[in-house]
Amino acid sequence: MALDVGRFFKACSPSYKLDISKPEDRQYYIDFSRVRGSHVIKELRRTIAFLTQEPTCQLFSGHIGCGKSTELSCLKTDLESQNFHVVYFESSQDLDMADVDISDILLAIAHQVSQSLEDAGIRLQPNRFQQLLQGAANLLNSDVSDLKIRIPGGEVGSNLEEGTFSLAFGIGEITTRAKSSRDVRTLLRQHLEPRVNNIIEVINQELLAPAQQQIQRQGKTGLVVIVDNLDRLDNTPKPSNRAQPEYLFVDRGEQLNKLNCHVVYTIPLILTFSNDKEYLVNRFGSAPKLLPMVRVRERNGNPCKEGIQLLSQMVLARAFPEVEPEQRFNLISEIFDSSQTLIRLCQVSGGHVRNLLVLMSNCIQKDDPPFSQELLERVISERRNELSKAITANEWELLRKVHQFKTVRGEEEYQALLRSLFVFEYRDDPQGNWFDINPILADAQELRHG
Repeated sequence: MALDVGRFFKACSPSYKLDISKPEDRQYYIDFSRVRGSHVIKELRRTIAFLTQEPTCQLFSGHIGCGKSTELSCLKTDLESQNFHVVYFESSQDLDMADVDISDILLAIAHQVSQSLEDAGIRLQPNRFQQLLQGAANLLNSDVSDLKIRIPGGEVGSNLEEGTFSLAFGIGEITTRAKSSRDVRTLLRQHLEPRVNNIIEVINQELLAPAQQQIQRQGKTGLVVIVDNLDRLDNTPKPSNRAQPEYLFVDRGEQLNKLNCHVVYTIPLILTFSNDKEYLVNRFGSAPKLLPMVRVRERNGNPCKEGIQLLSQMVLARAFPEVEPEQRFNLISEIFDSSQTLIRLCQVSGGHVRNLLVLMSNCIQKDDPPFSQELLERVISERRNELSKAITANEWELLRKVHQFKTVRGEEEYQALLRSLFVFEYRDDPQGNWFDINPILADAQELRHG
């Protein structure tokens, strides 16, 4: 079977997000749970399914690029198959990740939930919410000269037939402008932050409660909101001198936990290394669920054959999605000069899915398949040089210690090593979590001769 290089290149794009509800994307999905050390999505799903009649709030974390969004897409599809109404959205659509407050997150949730309900034909009568939005719009229109939020017809959100209020459109008008302007965000927060508890009450009473009633009349089990991309929040200090993730999820986490439906938040990985981790657990009632890397080596340094096989299957599925999985290995020669080149690609990725796709995309950019071991090594060398430029002498010393002892401790080491993808986290139950350096750095002279 001939390889369609153009389609393969598109499928290997690091920015391509799988939507598991689509059959064409489902062909690309590989279940790595056996070599991640746990089935995190199963745990999230079971919590929601067993506690159908009461709200739950769960936290989900992991390296950026390790596959969280794909797994959340699986969660959405699984829950929909169990008859839940699921609202999944990327919070970065509504928020500036460098500058976020609680009222911003709540408005983003209200925006996406109301839009999903309207798309499902569910109409609400959020009178107090309408008044709240109109007050915010009036404030912004009077204080920002170039801001025009009023919609023809006189009221924020009156974009439907005359006399009908669209909560989604009203919130969207405000959040779109707030995301693009710090001045607008500041004014909006001055109006909304003192009213956060009222906003939560209004969301629960005028949005979530009637939504639950109406979707149940449609035969649905319940409402689930999945808030993706909050793991991308910048670690910038807030006016209180608290870093943004701790401020939002520790100091103000109790408010994020008050929505009367099932909610899953992604959170920055640094919170799992924070001194405030136990406070975080107390705020939300359970520890964050962590999605580790796919194991390509075991803790003792031996290759993890199953992990390498599944990563190989991922590459082959992107090339030949219509071919049966067991038959794809017969087509390796269409992509690589040997099976050893494919194994090398999987090993050097460190089990970080996006890293693998970056390396694969770089190979496709440079030459036509089948790709040689020499080409792959050139791509690896270029990537190693890119990463090494940012590593200081002190960080090389930390990397040598991680390589020897397989541990990372505290926020300082997290900031230096994990945030920059110099170190990856793995899990091998029942022993638990361990760390190792990004394999791309393994052949760096600084690591070997420090």
